[in-house]
Amino acid sequence: MDVVLLNTAGGVTGGDCFSITLNVAAGTTLTCTTQAFERAYRAQPGETGTIDTQLNIEAGARIHWLPQETILFEGSALRRRLRIDMAHGASLLMVEPLIFGRAAMGEVLGDVSFNDRIEIYRDQKPLYLDALNLSGDVTAHLNAPFVGDGAGAMASLVYVAADAEAHLDAIRALLPETAGASLIRDDVLVLRLLAKDSFALRQTLIPVLHHLNNDTLPRCWMI
Repeated sequence: MDVVLLNTAGGVTGGDCFSITLNVAAGTTLTCTTQAFERAYRAQPGETGTIDTQLNIEAGARIHWLPQETILFEGSALRRRLRIDMAHGASLLMVEPLIFGRAAMGEVLGDVSFNDRIEIYRDQKPLYLDALNLSGDVTAHLNAPFVGDGAGAMASLVYVAADAEAHLDAIRALLPETAGASLIRDDVLVLRLLAKDSFALRQTLIPVLHHLNNDTLPRCWMI
């Protein structure tokens, strides 16, 4: 089954609260994406938008969590949480792409609050925990040579499956110097990618996703 999420509000701003829960039953495969880029708009002082997502994957089930990019606008304040609970024998392909401002408009992120956390558990034990906290002058922070070196986009990807190790060399061959992929367990492949902008990000990310997803992507990604 393919599911396309649509934010009818057009974006997220301070005070908004969004919650998503997906349950994937044993023996099924679910692909979930978004209709378009998510947008984190300017927030009023003291207000923060939140997005909480819970994915539950039973034994023998598989989920492809493939949202399109989230764009941080100048003045945005967003707290985002993604928790994935997997049973033993479940499989996962997850990506979270992020864009730091609208490059085509010359946007600079001088006042942004972004707090992001990804938690993956298998049989109630931590498998992957990742946190990112950016505040204030994010553009200046990312311009630092040993932080982002001018990156305007980023993606985090996790692949959990019995054949993860077999894909490692092929995935590394698809990556530029601003990306890296590692096995943190025999069946857990993790990738981080930095890019100049969303176009460059997709140039790398789409071939990687095709490779890990049997040459298929949701149509929304290709429009």
